[in-house]
Amino acid sequence: MPTTKTKASKAQGAAKARTEKESGALKELFVDSLKDILWAEKHLTKSLKKMAKAATSEQLKTAFEEHLTQTENQITRLESVFESVGEKATAKKCDAMEGLIKEAEELIEDTEDGTEVRDVALIAAAQKVEHYEIATYGTLRSLAGTLGFTEAQALLEETLNEEKETDVLLTELAENSINEEASAE
Repeated sequence: MPTTKTKASKAQGAAKARTEKESGALKELFVDSLKDILWAEKHLTKSLKKMAKAATSEQLKTAFEEHLTQTENQITRLESVFESVGEKATAKKCDAMEGLIKEAEELIEDTEDGTEVRDVALIAAAQKVEHYEIATYGTLRSLAGTLGFTEAQALLEETLNEEKETDVLLTELAENSINEEASAE
């Protein structure tokens, strides 16, 4: 008959194996989400160029161009996140971003060129993208912390803050001028 110590040791071993398996599944989810957002950011760069070209307001054009540069830097940062957790930076198609980009392109087609109404539509589309990114980076930052990936957590926090700042900027552009100008058209 096994001793109490042996039973306790087996129970601890089983608990440790279960925890490692769960942690492995969580890391897999984390890495899969990183692949998803990497695809999203890479495809967003193409869309931001189109949005900047379609914008009427010089302020909005500039905001999209600056966010394009920021997004390119975020892609580099994501590659560093992959490296910091011992994974290869690979992208996996992000259905959510694909849908958001498609919606933005449809809004460009459905609005008249050179109007503030188009700019309102562009801001709405861009903010949907920002909110998706904020949710994704917030989740990734939290998971990185749970998994003990402190470097990844810090890098993801930096990107999360940039996405929040972009969202605030878009709101300010809409509320301080573009919405009013569109209502006068």
